[in-house]
Amino acid sequence: MFKRMLSAFGVGGPSVDTVLDTPHATPGQVITGQVRIQGGTAEARIDRVVLSLVTRVEVESGDHEYGGVSEFLRVEVARDVRVAAGQPLAVPFQLPLPWETPITAVGGQPLPGMTVGVRTELVISGAPDKGDLDPVLVGPLPSQDRVLDAFGQLGFQFRSADVEAGRIHGVHQELGFYQEIEFFPPAQFAGRVNQVELTFVTSPHELVVVLEADKRGGMFSSGGDAFGRFHASHEDAVRTDWAAAVGQWLAQVAERGGHSAFGQPGYGQPGYGQPGYGQPGYGYPEHGHHGHHGHHRGPGMGGVVAGAAAGVVGGMVLGEVLDDAFEGGEEDMGFEE
Repeated sequence: MFKRMLSAFGVGGPSVDTVLDTPHATPGQVITGQVRIQGGTAEARIDRVVLSLVTRVEVESGDHEYGGVSEFLRVEVARDVRVAAGQPLAVPFQLPLPWETPITAVGGQPLPGMTVGVRTELVISGAPDKGDLDPVLVGPLPSQDRVLDAFGQLGFQFRSADVEAGRIHGVHQELGFYQEIEFFPPAQFAGRVNQVELTFVTSPHELVVVLEADKRGGMFSSGGDAFGRFHASHEDAVRTDWAAAVGQWLAQVAERGGHSAFGQPGYGQPGYGQPGYGQPGYGYPEHGHHGHHGHHRGPGMGGVVAGAAAGVVGGMVLGEVLDDAFEGGEEDMGFEE
């Protein structure tokens, strides 16, 4: 997308331009495209052409939080490339998106605060030259989209989204970070719940939905965090009545006391502290009647996120947003296994 001169060759050196066949993808999908290299004034030799997936990650250290860039996939697509003077050369590639790749777009609109990009690196004489960065709009899987639609139907309002370094207790992760999508609660819970955070952890066969509610304390009850966790295959998740499952969980959160019932997942009362191993309807959401729930779509999250994106992104070009997100001398970190 962004053609840049390779600094290692100086003036008159070759330029590189990575072009994606489409900037739209979903977790688990293979991204395809070409790395297009234009020869300079003399023949050039490139040791390796490497593509990586990067995202911005927030890291908590004590009482402080700082941002960094995480490279979570790295693939060598060519080696010993010779580029003739003045001649173009195209290197095709395939780049598999990990199943846990953060969602960066909902309803065709960029998700504010989220960035995933393909970074092009050419190794010349043993020295890497990071010369190109292209944004990828990662949309939700159908199973994830059903959950997001339920949040819209219930009246949640999008607040923010980011990627946090770390791992979720009791959930298997391939990557060393997870995405949090934060929402203001529906109006009927506004006085009892401050916000709800939604995290997806996906694999080829399963969707894990992790919920965390920041419960507001009152005169006769303590506040604290309440956790919920739901496991389902992707096929079952598409047929599940998520509005009923999430609404029922949130109602229980609002009615019950703080940490004793809603502490760390795995240590609370059955069906609340560790949804997934508790009472039916909390751990494994009830399946809705396919004819009714399978095709019904309420307001959904697309419109909610679209409004937020319009306010945050405005008329900016997506590539500029991506560049801004990765600028500022932040630490480059790797969180893949």
